[in-house]
Amino acid sequence: MGTGPSTRITRRQLPVTPAYAFTDFKAQGQTIDHVLVDINWKNDISHGRECIRLLRDFDNDLFLQHPNEDLQIEDNRIERLAEETKKRFSRTDSLTENKVP
Repeated sequence: MGTGPSTRITRRQLPVTPAYAFTDFKAQGQTIDHVLVDINWKNDISHGRECIRLLRDFDNDLFLQHPNEDLQIEDNRIERLAEETKKRFSRTDSLTENKVP
């Protein structure tokens, strides 16, 4: 091959977690079992709109509504797939760890 300088490249896989993100506007009226909230302050051009969310009349009964049936079915399907994936890869990891070099 060439006689010039060489470069070594190493790739590393980071853990990947399926996630879904949406704005407070999109979240209105939804029921969410678990949530991770990013409260990092963003300095943007929407100054003054933050308080509108707090001033609107809010129906507290929205917290008591059950999710749509189709949403529940899809959530259950995704949970089942996540469990199958965990089992498959934990089985693979344990087989790999027991190998003799």
